[in-house]
Amino acid sequence: MASTALFAAGCFWGVEAAFREIPGVTATTVGYTGGTAEYPTYKQVCTGRTGHAEAVRVEYDPEKVSYELLLDTFWRIHDPTTKNRQGWDFGTQYRSAIFFSDPPQQAAAVASLQAQQPEHRRRIVTEIIPAAAFYPAEEYHQRYLEKRGEASCHVGLKSDQASIDTEPKVQGGSSLWQRLLKTGSSKT
Repeated sequence: MASTALFAAGCFWGVEAAFREIPGVTATTVGYTGGTAEYPTYKQVCTGRTGHAEAVRVEYDPEKVSYELLLDTFWRIHDPTTKNRQGWDFGTQYRSAIFFSDPPQQAAAVASLQAQQPEHRRRIVTEIIPAAAFYPAEEYHQRYLEKRGEASCHVGLKSDQASIDTEPKVQGGSSLWQRLLKTGSSKT
């Protein structure tokens, strides 16, 4: 039985690519959530007036991958200390957020944030909020990087982490994303 998680961590292309690499993730969908407009388009979301964030819905098999490992991945693939910005992308649509669907996800997200805070020099600004309506993005955004044969988007995975846990969090694989997830570094 599949479970669902919903994350916003900047440009959804790279976020989706990172989650797709995790064994046990069965599907990903990029889209928009957290705003007021119904069925927004990419163009509308880019104005910053819809309130939506670029997000990724992650479907996963909890027998093969835990929600906690997904949270661990979430923290490693973006800088959660920058408000409404990731790399060169800025605006509320690029905010850092975890959208929880039930009390156990909320508790896990809060505990995860608290565990991550000592790893950062600045305060984590990630929102932890109830999941709202999720609107899939236009088809050309789905698996965008994969369709183009790219491993990641232009935004690096650097953060302000004071120390980096070098213990592998994702087992197996040697793709760029898995190496980054294992080392927590944007250097290959």
